[in-house]
Amino acid sequence: MLKILGKASSINVRKVLWVCAELQLPFEQEDWGTGFRSTNTPEFLALNPNGLVPVIRDGDFVLWESNSIIRYLASRYGGQYLYPSDALARARIDQWMDWQSTDLNRSWSYAFLGLVRRSASHQEPDHITESIRNWTKHMHILNSQIEMTDAFVAGTDFSLADIAIGLSVNRWLSTPFEHPDFPAVSRYSERLAGCRGFATYCKNGLP
Repeated sequence: MLKILGKASSINVRKVLWVCAELQLPFEQEDWGTGFRSTNTPEFLALNPNGLVPVIRDGDFVLWESNSIIRYLASRYGGQYLYPSDALARARIDQWMDWQSTDLNRSWSYAFLGLVRRSASHQEPDHITESIRNWTKHMHILNSQIEMTDAFVAGTDFSLADIAIGLSVNRWLSTPFEHPDFPAVSRYSERLAGCRGFATYCKNGLP
């Protein structure tokens, strides 16, 4: 059986859990990370030398990096509707997944750690303000994209990109500051509510 290593509160672990729910793929999950089993042990570092979650073990196959994991699961376990084989469709999905894991994630990091995680090293007001400004800029990009597709982020169909970005939208809505009105993003979040796994792994009270 597929084994997922990583605590369920991690946004990147929840990507993997949500994909498993979509694919109705059975799995076992072990809590690793802050507050649980340490990822800085020889046992874990032998699986992922970066010491980060998630990691999967699928038989003898070990894989880390959340986007790589969900691409693998969709490709191997009948998830072509989430990650089609057509090169153009796949490239559009990859583009938005990579944008989420780099540009969007970097924009909210300081504000989220300061306002939600209450990290002592992320309490500089000017830095929080700048992070929120940058985060808002990226959410404006997303809002414009959803206005254009009037559906999901990479087009008319739900895909892996929506799992990655849906979790980031939930984080945006859950972080306590005054949010500008992005109507397309709000409609998008409501649209995602109809997807399998959304309530359990995205809008589940965890930011």
